[in-house]
Formats: sequence, structure tokens, C-alpha cells
Amino acid sequence: MATEILMPALSPTMEEGTLAKWLVKEGDAVKSGDILAEIETDKATMEFEAVDDGTIGKIMIAEGTQGVKVNTPIALLLEEGEDASAAPEASETKEPVENAPEPTGGEADSGTAQSGEAPQKARGYGGASDAPASADGQADAGEAAPAKAAAPADKAAPAKGKGGRVFASPLARRLAAERGIDLAGVTGSGPKGRIVKADIEGAKGGAAQPAAAKGASATAPAAEAQPVAAASAAAAPAAAAPKGMSAETVRKMLDGREIEEVQLDGMRRTIAARLAEAKQTIPHFYLRRSAKLDALMAFRADLNKQLAAREVKLSVNDFIIKACAVGLQQVPDANAVWAGDRIYKVKPSDVAVAVAVEGGLFTPVLKDAHLKTLSALSAEMKDLANRAKSKKLAPHEYQGGSFAISNLGMFGIENFDAVINPPHGAILAVGAGIPTPVVEDGQVVIRNVMSMTLSVDHRVIDGALGAQLLAAIVENLEHPISMLA
Repeated sequence: MATEILMPALSPTMEEGTLAKWLVKEGDAVKSGDILAEIETDKATMEFEAVDDGTIGKIMIAEGTQGVKVNTPIALLLEEGEDASAAPEASETKEPVENAPEPTGGEADSGTAQSGEAPQKARGYGGASDAPASADGQADAGEAAPAKAAAPADKAAPAKGKGGRVFASPLARRLAAERGIDLAGVTGSGPKGRIVKADIEGAKGGAAQPAAAKGASATAPAAEAQPVAAASAAAAPAAAAPKGMSAETVRKMLDGREIEEVQLDGMRRTIAARLAEAKQTIPHFYLRRSAKLDALMAFRADLNKQLAAREVKLSVNDFIIKACAVGLQQVPDANAVWAGDRIYKVKPSDVAVAVAVEGGLFTPVLKDAHLKTLSALSAEMKDLANRAKSKKLAPHEYQGGSFAISNLGMFGIENFDAVINPPHGAILAVGAGIPTPVVEDGQVVIRNVMSMTLSVDHRVIDGALGAQLLAAIVENLEHPISMLA
């Protein structure tokens, strides 16, 4: 029976994408694992691979097509002896399916759930988040609906393919690994005997874990001790588009004026939706401090001389990342995120850093930043920033973290207030270092002073706790040697 290949959900937040390039053509034989196409999401261009063997019978979406919704049929895969003319007519959309192939550019955060089983005609491809969208656009982390019973023919089909490969959905593989279950001993109830979530939960030792409370982030862990896989502002579940004046109303107001219309791409739509949601739903408050950078600048100059032979040059931003990472360890109660009806305290310091790219921004995450040397942080940050600008980051590289940094000091901005990237607990807005007269021991001296504003989610961090965190960051910046001890 012909199988519809559906537009996949290559990240937890993807709702539509651009079919950038087909790497196969009609009549090509493909095997499981072969790369079929390159697909552009709002954040990256990723490869989409086959999960079944067969022949490409028909390409239904031309390359270069934008705005292809997740679960839209994009091609037909024929089994041996099948004819494309005998295949059923494709439907426009499909229900979310569990058997989504994982993007080869990197797996989405391990907390990301997948949805229930596919209708039989669309088996094996496509997919979306396990958590159904709630009215306000947030993913619901409550327990997913049980999978539909597979047809008897599918139940009887073996879960193993040629060469003994076990066919299982990404979610099933992840759950099996977490629970120590050998997939070879599990009978699949999904299409063509594929092992799905329900099979793992029904296996020995595979009882379902307690679901997160409704309203919690779909990427949050079920246990407080685990790191939270939180979506960044430009990568979190997309909220409904912010309401405002219609294009027609604005156009009438600008009647007679020369204008250029710019169509919104996926990145700009997501940024608009998520940050509008953040300002509407997160009770921000702001804490402001200045840090004297003279000791840091001298220490940096000395380190850069020592590192010159290795072609390493530390930036002030590298020190800021380290100061924040260490500060989160010094004030662990502030290393937390909001999760609907609870707070998750995060143990490692996973610090997101805003990177400006054409048409928007990325917030790549430096994982375990408190454990890394300045030179390691510098190298990793440069790599992430370069790949962000070319949209080559995998989802797990820009999702997560509990804290973010937005530095506009290099643009001459003295101070500003940043918008929190949900579900982060705080974001630090960093301004330029400016020679400033200050009073020390009754004398007026000139110091290089940098202004900072900590935007805080009051649901997660209270005023005194936020003040402790900002004080720790300032102390680390003003005494940089101490944070390396």
C-alpha cells in the first residue's frame, strides 16, 4: 500500500516549513535512513530522512514551496510492485503522528514529546508535538491521548526490517533507553509493526511516568532534579499571532505615503508571537546595577597575551557568560524556570546568549557553562554564533537554559530592558562599558563602568533573590580571578 510522506515536525515548535530542496526524484529507490529533502524551519535548514524502504512514486510538493504545514503530504512512497496511479488521492492534512523521523541535524531536547499513532495511509512519516495546543497556544504537557489501535494486519507485521533493524518511533526509542527496555523484545502495535509509545509503556518496567501539570512547558522534565529542556523565545511553542491593527487599517493610515511591504517569514512570526506573549503573561520586574570593569579589562589583556600562541582571544562577553554561569551556582534558587503550576530548579548553568541574525535572532545555549574554561566558552560561543548566522544550528543547540544574556554594548547602547524568553526565569541586558567618574575613598576617579539590567519573572524569582543573583554577577565581573577558582 502506498505511503504518504508527510511534512515532518523537525522541532517541537515547528508548525510549517519550506521544502527547500528535494534530494530524490520520482522513480528513485530509497532505503530507510536515506536523505529525502532539505527543509527550512523558522530557525534552521535540516535534512529529512526516510524511515521505510520503497520507491518515490510521486512528488506532491515542489521544492522551494514555502508555508507547507506540518503533516501535509509531500510525496508518495510505493512498495515493491505498486503503481503511483493506483495510489489513493492525498488528503490536505493529517492528524499528528508519532512516527516522525528525527532530524539528522541533531535531536530535539529529550523532554520533547511526540503525538499519537498515525492513520494507516500516512504511516511512518511526519509528526508533531505530543502535547496538544491549548487555547493560548502553549503546549499542554498533560498526558497525551492514548494511541489508536492499529489494524490487525499492522499488529501482525514484524517490528524488524531487513538486517534485523528494529523499527520504532523516536519517542519510543527514547523511552526505552530511559527505562532500560530492549526494543528487540518489544512487539510493535504501530503501522507495519513499528514500536510506538504505548508499546514501551506496556512493556515490563515501562510504566508511564507522571505527566507534568497542565500548563507546564512541553519540554520540561518530569523530575525536578533533571535539567529543564526549555524552549527559547524564538523557538518555544508558537502562540497565536498578537492582535493589533489589521494590515488594511494600517495601509489606509499610510495612504499616499511611499512604503515597502515586507512579508513575515517564520522566524519573525515566531519572535512576534512569543515575545508578545511574554510581555502579556510574564510579570516582569527590573533590577539595575553597574559593574566596574577595570580589573576585568586588565586580567583579560593579560590572558589574551598568554593565549595568543593558541590564537585564542577572549571577549568581554566571554567573561559575562562565565560570571552569570558562576552566579547561578552561587545563588541556586535563582537558577529556575516557570512551568505552569510549579517551578523547576535547574542544577547546571545552561546560559542562552542572544545572537543577531538576518531577519531576527537566535539564542544558542552554552550547556554547563559554569564548568567550562573561558577559552572553551569563547570557542563554543564563536562556533554557535557563526552557525546561527547561517541557520545551521540543531534544535537542541538553541533550546533550553534557565537564563539568558542580551548584550548590545558593542552597538554603543548604554542600557536597556530585555524581554524574558519563556520559560526562563531571567535575562540580563548588558550595555556598553563607558569611562565614568566615580567616588572611591573620597576621591573622584575615572573607571570603566558597564550598566546592566536584570529582567526577572516575579513568579519564579522574588526581589531579594534577584538582587542576590545580580550582586553575585557584579562581584564576579569586578573580581574575575575569583570566579575561576
